Amino acid sequence: MRSTNACAQAGRALGLSLVWPLMALAVLLAGCAAPLSPKEDARLQSYASISDRPAVRPVRSMSSFSDSLACMDRMMRDAEIPTTLITSKQIPDYSGRVPVATKDMVITALSQMSRLSNAFRYVDFEVDIARQDTVQNLTTLLLNNNQMQLQRPALYMSGAISFVDQNVLNASHGAGISGERVEIGYSRSRGATVIGLELHLGDFRTRTIIPGLDSANEVIIGNSGQGLDLAGKIGSYGVQFNVGRELAQGAGAATRTLVELAVIELAGKWTRLPYWRCLTLDNTHPEFQRQLRQWYDAGNWVSNVRLVERYLVSQGYLPNQAQPLASSSPMLRDAVGRFQTDRGMVVTGVIDFPTYERAMRDFVATGEDGSLTRIGWPVAPGLAMEMASFTLDMQIENPVRDRTAFEAGTQIFASATVSRAAHLFCYLHDSNGNVVRIQPNMANPSTLVSANQAIRLPDWMVPYPAFVLEAGTQGRESLMCVATPQDPLPRLPAELQGPSLRPIQRMPGLQAVLDHFIAAVGADNVASQKLEWRVLPRAPQPAPVSVPRPRPGSAAGTST
Repeated sequence: MRSTNACAQAGRALGLSLVWPLMALAVLLAGCAAPLSPKEDARLQSYASISDRPAVRPVRSMSSFSDSLACMDRMMRDAEIPTTLITSKQIPDYSGRVPVATKDMVITALSQMSRLSNAFRYVDFEVDIARQDTVQNLTTLLLNNNQMQLQRPALYMSGAISFVDQNVLNASHGAGISGERVEIGYSRSRGATVIGLELHLGDFRTRTIIPGLDSANEVIIGNSGQGLDLAGKIGSYGVQFNVGRELAQGAGAATRTLVELAVIELAGKWTRLPYWRCLTLDNTHPEFQRQLRQWYDAGNWVSNVRLVERYLVSQGYLPNQAQPLASSSPMLRDAVGRFQTDRGMVVTGVIDFPTYERAMRDFVATGEDGSLTRIGWPVAPGLAMEMASFTLDMQIENPVRDRTAFEAGTQIFASATVSRAAHLFCYLHDSNGNVVRIQPNMANPSTLVSANQAIRLPDWMVPYPAFVLEAGTQGRESLMCVATPQDPLPRLPAELQGPSLRPIQRMPGLQAVLDHFIAAVGADNVASQKLEWRVLPRAPQPAPVSVPRPRPGSAAGTST
């Protein structure tokens, strides 16, 4: 009994001996409750702006059907599909589980499908007051004051994310072992969610949905997780160890895939083109990018750089070198930057996986067993790829059948497209014998243009183009464009370095211009094309019909 009381007294004494220091510490902290000096955190805060930056480079948002959009663009250009004005309603998600900007994805898909063909132009007019911004308010003000004209679209898109069925499939299992001093557990779960999108094409004039012009598709996104738990005892102490990993495919990329597929279907049905040819490309395989990523990770960094370098040589972005270039070479970085620009990527000048994937996708196909295989993949260091030709494509864009003859005074619209990034020059030879440079000009002084994008001559998409191309007097006229991978301007004669939109002195014709370009950079580095048309005299205008006016004081048709 005495022993117990002694222990209790000792415990109270120990508690009192701990209370006083704690109270003293609390009083000391309370006395230090004054605001801290910002200078004490200055060094720590100086790292905030650096730590706030992303850890990886941004990449272009692309889906399995990005190349299919480019395929549709080329197909509509070859078919000479006229420009159609189009708009769309909001694409809502009534489930509230897919918070994405579906309407903006529709606009992006239409834009990517019209780079060459100009098949669709989107009319951006917002009627929802809650969504109107400064541009919309200014548009409304100008429309009300008759200072602006709004073109009525011919078509509009309507639709919605029709359903989101979460966890349609959900499988999970686990197992564990328990002992006297150790416990081990393992668990795994998998699930699948289905997202559906329905889009329709409507006639804007009648506000009716066109029968048969619809698209209804769905995509599955999955999620999975694995976990491992380990617990044990060492003596009287316990140790726990947990490790897990999870995979959740986002709804944003899945919705973009559905939108691009639906836009391709609707555009193909509207234009009555075989759009399915653009949907059967090998790179629409859902495992396409994953397989390329495995091949990229399987090779070392040096071999991947050499592989992409040889591809750039084959495509004309680099000259054929006896020795490989260093990865930090300015020539290689410039070539990679031009290649990334032509492919619509984020330009970094660095050979990373997105660049590797865009370069090597031409050498991947679906095998007989349905898996992706390498086709013509150059694995040997000395193996050369087939050299791609450098081409220039020009077209007259006037929506008429006969594009070889125009009446005097008719406005002519043309376009030029290069197969890879190049310096573009365009010249007009009018019926009076004058040679005039129209591209580059004061409004567009840069000669460098990217690949696979139609350069409009003149640019009829802007309200005030740099020039207007009109058929002159009766005779023959021609328009020629010249493209070169190198900037030829410093090596051209003085008469070709003068100002644009003025007759070039002592230049007999377009062939003389082309000869100067060949002399400057060589025939192998020049791509050219010429368009010709006849200028017809103006058709006689019918004489105005005079209507006799009644004399004052008389009725019309009678006399007094």
